Amino acid sequence: MDYYGLMLDFFRPPSFTTGSRSQREGVLALGAANTLLGWLLAAGLLSACASAPTAQQPGATGSPLQASPPATQAEAEAEAEAKASPPAEAAQAAHYFDAPQFYSVLLAELLAESEDARNATALMLDAARQMHSEPLYRRATDIALQARAGAMALQAAQAWQQAFPQSRSANRYELQILLMLNRVQESAEPLSRELATSPPNARTALYLGIAQLYRRVSDKALAAQVVEQALQADLTDPETAPAAWAMLGHMRLAAEQPSLALEAALQSQRLNPNNGAAALLALELLEGGEYRAESLVQGYLQRNPTATIRLAYARVLMNRQRLTQALSELQATIAQAPELPDAWLALASVQAQLGQLEQAEQSLQGLLPLLPNIADAGQQQATNHQASLLGARIALQTQQNARAAYWLQRLPEDASDLAIQSLRATVLVRQDQLTQAQALLNAVPVRTTTQAVRKRQARVQLWREAGDFGQAYALQKALQEDYPEDADISYDAALLAEQVGELEDMEHLLRAVIAQQPDYYHAYNALGYSLADRGERLDEARQLIEKALTFAPDDAYITDSLGWLEYRQGNLALALTLLERAYGIREDVEIAAHLGEVLWAAGQQERARRIWQQAQQRGAANPVLQETLRRLKVQP
Repeated sequence: MDYYGLMLDFFRPPSFTTGSRSQREGVLALGAANTLLGWLLAAGLLSACASAPTAQQPGATGSPLQASPPATQAEAEAEAEAKASPPAEAAQAAHYFDAPQFYSVLLAELLAESEDARNATALMLDAARQMHSEPLYRRATDIALQARAGAMALQAAQAWQQAFPQSRSANRYELQILLMLNRVQESAEPLSRELATSPPNARTALYLGIAQLYRRVSDKALAAQVVEQALQADLTDPETAPAAWAMLGHMRLAAEQPSLALEAALQSQRLNPNNGAAALLALELLEGGEYRAESLVQGYLQRNPTATIRLAYARVLMNRQRLTQALSELQATIAQAPELPDAWLALASVQAQLGQLEQAEQSLQGLLPLLPNIADAGQQQATNHQASLLGARIALQTQQNARAAYWLQRLPEDASDLAIQSLRATVLVRQDQLTQAQALLNAVPVRTTTQAVRKRQARVQLWREAGDFGQAYALQKALQEDYPEDADISYDAALLAEQVGELEDMEHLLRAVIAQQPDYYHAYNALGYSLADRGERLDEARQLIEKALTFAPDDAYITDSLGWLEYRQGNLALALTLLERAYGIREDVEIAAHLGEVLWAAGQQERARRIWQQAQQRGAANPVLQETLRRLKVQP
């Protein structure tokens, strides 16, 4: 709420529900009078001393009210405009109310208190016109806005702007109200006025404000068109053009015009190759799948290896599952700016996803000394929370239960945090305390449907950890039947169905996921791999896996599936190439098991043993690795 709104709340009487009608009206009038007095004094329209002269004499000292700082940014702008106005206008703006004028304004406030916004606004506007008072125009506009009477607010703001054509406050009110009313086309004129009155050194901040203003309008394509029209002079001025083009590109992207947004990014960078705004626009385009923008980001980083832009680029790569490239960018970021906690956390996350668990643990250790340097306490707590959860998961994955307990001790004893309690329950299961682990999860409260689903999923994972896949499948299947539209739940049910030998159910579930969500590439891969691993319907398996690759060409697991299929079909050389590539992307235990077997078949037994030994260090209990070594009768 703005300053005047706070004043209204402060002076509003506590209740109008008791007493006689005359008493209630008296209280109402008193509240309005106090409100009026408060904001008149704040606006400088009423003297604190009845005997004060009608105009400040040259050389006289100002009143305490005049020396007080403005209460809001709007007040500051109004004060600056008053100082810049001619002396005659300033004297006119500061003249005192006569009795009829005071009565009109008091009545307007009285009507505003009684929620008669229409008449209150009309009376206040009439007083503003009679006195040629900018604060009264502002007050009339505020009354209408507080009553959510958009049309009246616009009428008042436009009257204000016409009376004071040089007032930036009036112009901004008009612009914002037009956009609130979704009258985008009409906003061109006040936007052009705002740009014309803004000094060049403030344009970059103004562009950011414009983008925010138009963010909520419904017709974003029209918004981009209107802004482009208003920006014509800025788009050709060498000083302002790079930032102006970048802002316009963001608006085009919001309007779902990626090609036009890319043109804006290219134009922005052409005018200023060291323009960070163009690089950020290119990153947003890349995140949305516009790969042509990536060269702009890379070119900028070659010329300006800015750590913050590189970190943002790495995050985009992470979101696109281009983990190997993200790893390279994060390592470069830390080499350049080792003081960035976010970079260390992101690096640890990527390393963990790539199966580089020892390196991920080391990155977390690099992060810990930096936590006290995070000034914001909430952000510091959130970073520690994410790091500790990741550290606990890494430790559990590498069967280091004591290390997992260390990371969990860094987290608060919050019985309502399911993520924390699930990890603690896993540690208990590994200590053969299944009953205690179940009790821990059962005690976690749930308040929403989402929380209830996550709790049921945690119970499934607990039985998985305990090695009882039958019970895990039964729980997951029940969950899937309750939420058949959730692709993730159906996918997890399919994987458990395969583990317990329910292959028909597995295929039915995966095909349902594909029909429901055709871009859910994990389902294509899972079904294709299952067929390939069993040596069944290999042509169909190839179609499924290759379909999955069209969605995620750099996915290590899908590449592993295709390599395993080639091995099943006897294409040893191609299988080895694909599996080497998959293992290079992610040093996963199951990929290591497949690569080792192909190397073994290719006569490279020593290298196969080394890869299996590394895999055992990361996950000796992995069933695929155990089955491979048992079948080949190998002891690495």
